[in-house]
Amino acid sequence: MKRRDVFRGALAAGLAGSGLAALTTTRHDIDAALAADHTSSDLGFWESTAERYGYGYHGQAPTDVLSDLAEDFGDLRALLARPQTVKGRATLCYVTGQMAGMVAIVLHDLGQDREAHRWFRTAGRAAEQSGDNLLHAWVLGREAMVPLNYGAPQAAAQLAEQARHLAGDKPSAAAALASAVASRAYASGGHTEKALLAVADVEAFAERLTPQQHADTWFGYPMQKHHVHMSQALTLLGETDRAYETQARALELSRTPSHMTRALIAIDQAACRAHDGDRSEAAHIAAQAYGGLPASYQTGLTQTRTLALYRSLPRDTPGMDQLADALGVAG
Repeated sequence: MKRRDVFRGALAAGLAGSGLAALTTTRHDIDAALAADHTSSDLGFWESTAERYGYGYHGQAPTDVLSDLAEDFGDLRALLARPQTVKGRATLCYVTGQMAGMVAIVLHDLGQDREAHRWFRTAGRAAEQSGDNLLHAWVLGREAMVPLNYGAPQAAAQLAEQARHLAGDKPSAAAALASAVASRAYASGGHTEKALLAVADVEAFAERLTPQQHADTWFGYPMQKHHVHMSQALTLLGETDRAYETQARALELSRTPSHMTRALIAIDQAACRAHDGDRSEAAHIAAQAYGGLPASYQTGLTQTRTLALYRSLPRDTPGMDQLADALGVAG
C-alpha cells in the first residue's frame, strides 16, 4: 500500500493517534534534515509542486490535501539529506518553508492549532535558512492567524508585527498579509486606533501590488483575500456599513465552491446583523451558512466562529434552535 493511502487512512479516523503521529514524525524528520549542512539536485519538480499546492483546496477535503502534502514531504526529506550547492540548498529550504507552511495552514483550518504552530515553526526555520525575508514574513503572518482565530489576539498581534518588520515598507504580498492580520488582531483585542491604522496600511499596500503579488494563491494577496480579511477586521470594529461592502466584494471575487470562505463571510454578515440589532436574522444566516457546509468543513475555524456567534446571542432569539441544531449543541 502506498504511503499516501496509509496517511489518508490514518487521517480519515481523525487528527489524533496514528494520523497525528505520522505528521509529527514527518515534521521531526524535516527538522533533522534542516539541521544538517548539505548542498543540490533537481529542484524544478519541487518548485512546481509547491506552486501547485499553493492554489489551495479547489474543493478538496482538507484532510485529502494534508495527506498528499505529507506524502510528498516523505520524498522531499530524502532530497534534503543529499549534498547540494549553496544556491540549491537555499532554494530547497525555500520550497520546504512553503510546503511546511501549507501543512500548517491546513492543520489550522482543521482546528489543530497546536500542531499548526509546530509546523509553522518548521516553516519559519526553513524560510530563515533560505535567506528570504519575504517568505519568513509570510510564514509569521500566516502563523499569526492561529492565535488570532483561536482567542489570543495579543499573541497574534506580536507575530504580525514581527512579520511586518521582516516584510518592510515596500509593497509585497507578505507585507499586505501581515498588516491585514495585524488589523484583525488589534480589532479583536479592542485596540481600535491601532486596528484602523493597520487597515489603512493594508489598503495602501493592496492598491500598489503587482498582478503577480495579487495572485490567487496561498502565497499571494489577491483582492478576494483582502476583502475577507477586511470583512473580519471591520466586523470586529463594529463598522458594519464598510463591512457589508467588503463582504459583498469578497463574495463577488470568491470562486465556486469556496466552501470555507463563503461560510466565514456569511458568519461575519451574521455578526454585523447582530451588532445592528437584527439578532433573528443573524441566527438564521449563521444556521444556513454553517448547516450548509459539507461535513469535512464543519470543524476548526468555521465551527469556532459559529460557536462564538451562537454564544453571543440571547437564548430567546428567534432562530436559535436552528443554529443550535446546525452546531449539534443543546439549545
